[in-house]
Amino acid sequence: MLISSRAIVLRVIKHTDDTLLAHLLTEESGRQTVAVRITRSRHAAVPHKLFRPAALLQVMWNKGREGSVVHPKAAQTIYNYMSLPYDPEKSAIAMFLCEAIDGGVRSESDARALFRYVSGSFQWLDLAEMNFANFHLAFLMRLTRFLGFTPNLSGYAPGCWFDLRSANYVPTRPLHGDCLPPEEAALLPMLQRMNFANMHRFRMTGAQRSRILQVLNLYYRLHLPSFPELKTLDILGQLYS
Repeated sequence: MLISSRAIVLRVIKHTDDTLLAHLLTEESGRQTVAVRITRSRHAAVPHKLFRPAALLQVMWNKGREGSVVHPKAAQTIYNYMSLPYDPEKSAIAMFLCEAIDGGVRSESDARALFRYVSGSFQWLDLAEMNFANFHLAFLMRLTRFLGFTPNLSGYAPGCWFDLRSANYVPTRPLHGDCLPPEEAALLPMLQRMNFANMHRFRMTGAQRSRILQVLNLYYRLHLPSFPELKTLDILGQLYS
């Protein structure tokens, strides 16, 4: 069965001297790993240079067993970025989010809705001219809806702690250390209200952004046991330090 799908490249690994492994988020099949032959031919049906993190492609392959590596039959770019690959800040954000998505998305995720959210978000970032410093925070908070562990903020009351493990507000400090004190817990409803259209209104220092990013990273790791240590986390932290 031949599958043709829009896809976002999340990660690229050199597998052998003549092969790349590319992790894709596809609209039709969710996560998919493809083996791409490295070639210098200008007329290749699958140019390996197209497979770069955050690239938006149309890819065709023969369906294999779930979780198997497949060989693409054709690939082409479907969106040419205007600024994202060339702007250091945007590029750092995109690389970080690609790594987070690659580590967080599982096969049970709603492939179509997730793909549209991610691809639309990356295109929004590409076209943004200013006021996108909070982009990765808003993106990660909303991504939890697709991954199934959106924090429950309905029980907020002044003075409450937030239990990162149970994803709920609690009246007293939990016995474990994975929690936020009342002064930080009070900021979560603000973070949940943040979106790409209004995020410029939420003024934060670099230190505050770094702290929120640390909290979100811990929250992801608590709710996704296989979520890796993100190599690009420090790079993004330095960007806003």
